[in-house]
Amino acid sequence: MKNIGFVGLGLMGCSMAKNLISAGFKLHVVKGRAKKAVAEVSKLGAKLHSTPKAVAAATDAVITCLPDTPDVQEVVIGNNGLLSSAKKGQLIIDMSTISPTAAQEMAAICAKKGVFFIDAPISGGTEGARDATLSIMIGGKAKGVKAAMPLFQAMGKKIVHVGGPGAGQFTKATNQIIAAGTWQAIGEGLVLAAKAGLDPAKVLEAVSAGAARCWALEVRAPSILDRHFKPGFMAKLQRKDLGIALDAGRALDVPLPGTALVHQFYNALVQEGGGDLDTSALVTMMEKLANVEIKRK
Repeated sequence: MKNIGFVGLGLMGCSMAKNLISAGFKLHVVKGRAKKAVAEVSKLGAKLHSTPKAVAAATDAVITCLPDTPDVQEVVIGNNGLLSSAKKGQLIIDMSTISPTAAQEMAAICAKKGVFFIDAPISGGTEGARDATLSIMIGGKAKGVKAAMPLFQAMGKKIVHVGGPGAGQFTKATNQIIAAGTWQAIGEGLVLAAKAGLDPAKVLEAVSAGAARCWALEVRAPSILDRHFKPGFMAKLQRKDLGIALDAGRALDVPLPGTALVHQFYNALVQEGGGDLDTSALVTMMEKLANVEIKRK
């Protein structure tokens, strides 16, 4: 399996595509809106096509990494979509974060044509995409997942097949609930420290070595102190992901009160123009409420 399609060369997708090329796969991409990214992978040998349908026709597997559920549905099962030219046994691997129900529906539609649809959302931000250290949460039939494993190994470090179709998306919803709640807690904690007159940098150093230690504190929180919110993962996408989690909770009768609150704070951040900032920019909402800024002294 050497010819691989990739649709969605965004902040994460471009680096993931480059890692696939570095691993020896022949890449096929769509001439899309991400002209800079398309040019970059083209220089590395990727072949360009006009439609997802054309990409599927030239490949053994296609990876999608797109913003939202409707985007994936259009690319996979829409007019000139991947499924319209996919062959029996072909892999369609969606690494976006979308509705678990939609993932299950697309898996069922693809299965009727003998095509494996695998939901494999990711976590790890732009750093993980660049360094091929992503956490990959996989839902799908075992045969298809086994065939896709060399692709996952070229892009990620922690690769877990969590269950059947939709399981990857339910796992990603769990991840986003925890990750977003962590940013809410970090914002509240560091605002308290700043308001008390402490140096947030020293506080961060202290708590990062204790029970509060986590990826967000170690990797991203130092950027907050320097007031850098360049996106590793955009706040508007985090808002979207929490909406997916809340929808899943309603469908399964699972109350998610904390998630609902954090979702509203992200909504406020987006409405104030911060949607393209990093997900860590949520802390600025706490700063405004407390009238204090988290920064180095």
